[in-house]
Amino acid sequence: MIAVPRGDAPGEGRYGEAVFPPERAGEGERIDFGALAYDDITMARFHALGVGPGWRCLDVGAGTGTVSRRLLDEAGVTGVLAVDRDVRFLVERPVTGLDVIEADVTDPDFDPGRFRLVHARFVLMHLPERDRVISRLAELVEPGGVLVLSDAVDLTSDRAPGTPYTTVMRAMWQALRETIGTDVSWVPSYPRLLRGAGLVPVAAEIHVPPLLAGSPISRFWADTWERSRAPMVATGLVDDPAVDAAIRYLGSDDCAALSAGMLTAWGWKPGESP
Repeated sequence: MIAVPRGDAPGEGRYGEAVFPPERAGEGERIDFGALAYDDITMARFHALGVGPGWRCLDVGAGTGTVSRRLLDEAGVTGVLAVDRDVRFLVERPVTGLDVIEADVTDPDFDPGRFRLVHARFVLMHLPERDRVISRLAELVEPGGVLVLSDAVDLTSDRAPGTPYTTVMRAMWQALRETIGTDVSWVPSYPRLLRGAGLVPVAAEIHVPPLLAGSPISRFWADTWERSRAPMVATGLVDDPAVDAAIRYLGSDDCAALSAGMLTAWGWKPGESP
């Protein structure tokens, strides 16, 4: 069993190190299950914002590159710069118009240029420097461009019905906080934070994918629990049989619960695009 910090203080590990190492077999497939659940929603928002030909885009924490490639293939943008701390999944499938750099968005020297679209999904929730990073990402948006941020909102509070799913989800959120500092409690403040970074107008929306047996989001959560099982058990909120029961529940027609939602917020940089 791995050691994790206890109490209210967030963990000092990092995503991809303390949990979800990219070198572990099947990690790319786990990320892709999440992409299958959320990419259509992300692309629909991009289309509604007018993202298209002539746009240069920055995709931060690009993962396996599904959003970056769809920006090129479906939106027809001019180019995408995909950034991640580990780019092994991005370089496996090179495409024309997609540039890849390995970099850390929390690095004060991170300055890849200016872009009409800057996008980060399921990145900031894992970073303790989130306020500073939002301000930095806003600086990377060219005048007339837009910053789009998406992160999880937890719908398994104490008011949610007790099920094998909600029990394990609560343990997962605590385990991620204790190991790598993940904190989704502040995500609803996105619109205010974007406005504070000088973007206007701002808006937001929430999407909750259905939990159905065999669906991409159900498979994503089951795989996520397996890969974070040790720190989840270390919280004392669940044991191995409870995790196993939740995985069976998630894959059955008896499952009746809400997945975590994805809150997407966006804000425009004042001025006209070049």
